[in-house]
Amino acid sequence: MEMESLKPLVRSPVRIYMGKKFYRMKRYIDWFSGKKKFATRKNESLLQHVIFSHQTVLLRQLKDVDMWLQHNKVKNLKIASNQLNKIEIKPGETLSYWRLLGNTTKRKGYVDGMILHYGQVTTGVGGGLCQLSNLIYWMTLHTPLTVTERYRHSYDVFPDTNRSQPFGSGATCAYNYLDLQITNNTPNIYQLIVYLNDTHLVGEWRADVPPTRSYDVYEQDHRITFEYWGGYVRHNKIHRKVYNMGNVQIDDEFITENHAIMMYEPLLPS
Repeated sequence: MEMESLKPLVRSPVRIYMGKKFYRMKRYIDWFSGKKKFATRKNESLLQHVIFSHQTVLLRQLKDVDMWLQHNKVKNLKIASNQLNKIEIKPGETLSYWRLLGNTTKRKGYVDGMILHYGQVTTGVGGGLCQLSNLIYWMTLHTPLTVTERYRHSYDVFPDTNRSQPFGSGATCAYNYLDLQITNNTPNIYQLIVYLNDTHLVGEWRADVPPTRSYDVYEQDHRITFEYWGGYVRHNKIHRKVYNMGNVQIDDEFITENHAIMMYEPLLPS
């Protein structure tokens, strides 16, 4: 595996501001050029068949992160989940995470939450929504839907405490240029279900037909490299095994590869 060498970037506030303006304009052109048919409608009735479900804990004690940010994240997740819950993707349609959510403003009820900015923990209105995009991406990898746009996390900020999924199996998000887009290239209708209970963010992909495949998502070639600039970079590849309903493996598909600058020492003291 040929490793990608990363180095922390230092950009001026002006460069960051102008870059956001430029890439947001490109996104608006993508949304409204008419080249894609975007999913926009909800079906208040649940489709019959659950294709995959998953849930992630809402409140986590993270190193050097105040818990009020976690509680505010829950408020933001409630607003965003209500916006996405029960959205249908018909054949040929694409779900755009940010096109459906829109900007996360105080007027919509969003509050300050945790944001990772160039590997540093900061705050911003609507912070914490990466938990939702991570959940949707992970669930989608267990369906026949096609992820047509996804951005990896460029920084590995927290150690793997209680990690249950492979490193790099999430999708970072930032309005609106770091989008998550999922296209339905199947002949069937799919429905996204996302909601919060007392302890977890819960998600499902449902469909109008029963599943014909199951998937096992796993990592390969996990490595940590020490870079010339004095830091560590973490690498891996994500694959998935495909099984028919008789539990016979019929394929092994490459999904993506990840490279992230580590913001903690990989060799923790005993």
